[in-house]
Amino acid sequence: MNIIDYDLLSIQEARILAENAYEAQQTLATFPQEKLDEITERMAEEIAKHAKELAVMSSEETDYGIWQDKYIKNRFACEYLPAKLRGMRCVGIIDTDDEKKMMDVGVPVGVIASLVPATSPVSTTIYTALVGIKAGNAVIFSPHPRAKETIGKALDIMIKAAEGYGLPEGALTYLHTVTPAGTIELMNHRCTSLVMNTGVPGMLDEAYRSGKPVIYGGTGNGPAFIERTADIKQAVADIIASKTFDNGVVSAAEQSIVVDSCIAGEVKAELTAGGAYFMTEEEADRLGAMFYYPDGTANSELVGKSALELARRAGFTVPADTRVLISQQKYVSEKNPYSREKLCPVLAYYIEDDWMHACEKCIELLLSERHGHTLVIHSKDQEVIRQFALKKPVGRMLVNTPATFGSMGATTNLFPAMTLGSGSAGKGITSDNVSPMNLIYIRKVGYGVRRIEDIGLGIPEGSKNKAAAQTATGTGNDESLQVLQKILEEALKSLG
Repeated sequence: MNIIDYDLLSIQEARILAENAYEAQQTLATFPQEKLDEITERMAEEIAKHAKELAVMSSEETDYGIWQDKYIKNRFACEYLPAKLRGMRCVGIIDTDDEKKMMDVGVPVGVIASLVPATSPVSTTIYTALVGIKAGNAVIFSPHPRAKETIGKALDIMIKAAEGYGLPEGALTYLHTVTPAGTIELMNHRCTSLVMNTGVPGMLDEAYRSGKPVIYGGTGNGPAFIERTADIKQAVADIIASKTFDNGVVSAAEQSIVVDSCIAGEVKAELTAGGAYFMTEEEADRLGAMFYYPDGTANSELVGKSALELARRAGFTVPADTRVLISQQKYVSEKNPYSREKLCPVLAYYIEDDWMHACEKCIELLLSERHGHTLVIHSKDQEVIRQFALKKPVGRMLVNTPATFGSMGATTNLFPAMTLGSGSAGKGITSDNVSPMNLIYIRKVGYGVRRIEDIGLGIPEGSKNKAAAQTATGTGNDESLQVLQKILEEALKSLG
């Protein structure tokens, strides 16, 4: 009997891919922006031809979500994103300031290890490949095991197109034998410069143990607050459209609704009219018991299932036109499944006396998983909006827009991204919608504009007196240089 050690195979593959990617990136780093742009344009153009096919394939392989919605996400990544990338300079001289005599040079970070989720496998893969190559980096993907066939096919299409236009072999690649051990080896390898973890929380601790910078597009537990001045009809329509898109698999989608008490009745009526079903306490308990296993891990078999299917599995019936299930709650706790992320069309519903109490409730919800992902507020009161923006431990705050579409930059002017940084209250080095600019470092160049004697360093005493006389007659340094000279003199005294 032949016994195959897949961990060893995956580890060996990870080492080979990392070393090859490092060599390929050395060549890629010499490419001008125009050449990188040509490669990414061809990648996007070719993968766009397969967007629908890959949407169907990913839905069938993962059993998550709705293929038609995945098709929309795929088109967003291979049509809308490239349009935003055009004209963006990431490598070489990216900015000059002739007046201040300064210059910025963009330098690729090197080799990126990318972890891709099963919930949005194709769109995330397309997006990561495009922004990574645009910035002159090599990218090695570790596909989610539940979506590895689909991710592999998408990458094969892009690799062929990119290498046909000059991308060095090995600069864009992926693990074919996927195991946790292989992924850990990839992240830890000396040739890897950056880990980009999009929605794979189980690998986050290992990513940090690698000692590499980590960009984490984390789990979301984002609340949506409907304040008393909001356009209630529009707010409810936005929330339902967002939470039901792809059956709720987008982590930025609303997880809870927090409502001003004076409009709670109207909001509930609008939700019900829009296809929401308010569960009884018993029904909510039945469904809630299914979300997480005793060890705290999420039940992946509920991810991306429709409201009707979730109700059927929990053993209760709902109207045939039900689109989202809602459980009214009072408290936030680690043991309450409705206080946590739910990657399906299920929402918690909280009623608070005023915006200040709602503010505290939103903070509780955001801190319950400590990843600070996304918050939405529906309001016309600019002061309330400002207070929310100032106080919330969150990476992005959206105003009067659906969370799913606003967070990814479709209904807002945020950068169009499938990796939404959770670096504010969570983990990761950025809270940005990750763009190519997050995948470079900037080399600062500054020309000399003052001589050393102008700032009082190493000047003989006589020269200092002369400089003081010049200042007194108006022929010496300006006021800012006088201040700088005093600071430096005090610093030198303290050192002496």
